[in-house]
Amino acid sequence: MSRAEDVEALIIAAHRLTRVAALETNSQTPAAQWRTLAILRDNGPQRIGELARLSRVTQPGMTRLIGTMTELGLVERRDEPGDSRAVQIVATERGVAAYAQWRAHLVDAMLPRFEGLSAEEWAVIRQAAALLNDRIAPATAAPATSDIENGETE
Repeated sequence: MSRAEDVEALIIAAHRLTRVAALETNSQTPAAQWRTLAILRDNGPQRIGELARLSRVTQPGMTRLIGTMTELGLVERRDEPGDSRAVQIVATERGVAAYAQWRAHLVDAMLPRFEGLSAEEWAVIRQAAALLNDRIAPATAAPATSDIENGETE
């Protein structure tokens, strides 16, 4: 396999893992809500336009989502320091807790699929996860979007 094919296989496997995990939880919560909470947790307060870009939804869609999430107490709007016209979205304690609970629910749903792995296989999973986090985490808030970020990977 070429490096390009390896990266493609990794993307497809990650997409499949994410999709199956979401399906196995039987949650009706939009994936964009969890992505938005993750973005806010990882990157701090954001304007709606930037949240829309990072979460891969339209700005009107993000505005609607933030409205719902505000009603649920998951996020709040705050005036941006230094710009009275701008508003930043901030995850609340309730939002951060809900996101943590969602992640635990995903793990509980998926753990049975990994039963029977050897210690060596678990080490490979740990190493792959660490490598992915090291390579991808800094790109989350990058100013330019790539073709992959614009694609439907969730």
